[in-house]
Amino acid sequence: MNAGATAERVLKALRLRLMDRDIRPGDRLDPALLTSQLGASATPVREALHVLSGEGLVEARAGGGFCLPLLDEAALQDRYDWSGQLLQIALRHWPRESRDLRANPLAGAGQDPAARCAELFAWIGRHSRNSEHARAIAHLNTRLHRARMAEEEVIEGLTEELEELAAASRLDDHMAMQRLLVRYHRRRHRLAGAILRALYHRT
Repeated sequence: MNAGATAERVLKALRLRLMDRDIRPGDRLDPALLTSQLGASATPVREALHVLSGEGLVEARAGGGFCLPLLDEAALQDRYDWSGQLLQIALRHWPRESRDLRANPLAGAGQDPAARCAELFAWIGRHSRNSEHARAIAHLNTRLHRARMAEEEVIEGLTEELEELAAASRLDDHMAMQRLLVRYHRRRHRLAGAILRALYHRT
């Protein structure tokens, strides 16, 4: 495998590793351990960590180490608010007609509510006429993934909530989608403290 392919594989694998259930904000990321876990040499692992640091997914410490950034309630609320704002912007840029809007946006997403949410929101972003929306939503999906997993311990009816939004998406019902997205994000803004506590206490 050439250097470029190795770097891409390591970056993808490390990004997925940061979405694991057993990792929490503030946890140290040991490059040596990651090198062993990912089956790669130290150079592509450190390069990937620096890339992820630039994306805000990893924090570089003054002493040269890396960790997962700490997260407080206000910051989590900001992420949820930005998610809601970004999805509304993407929705306003949907074309009037799209041949695949009636496809199931949750098809193949599995049963994990966090994964299903990411797929649904990514699907909304992909339908925008502005391709930057899809990229921004994909990045935010990664930054919110662990919080969305913690939501399972705080919020009831996650599956039903997503199915209702998916149904409105399939019908191309913009008003319903706007209303449901506002409700979805306001609920999480209000519960951000409880979600954060669940996130930090995950084992």
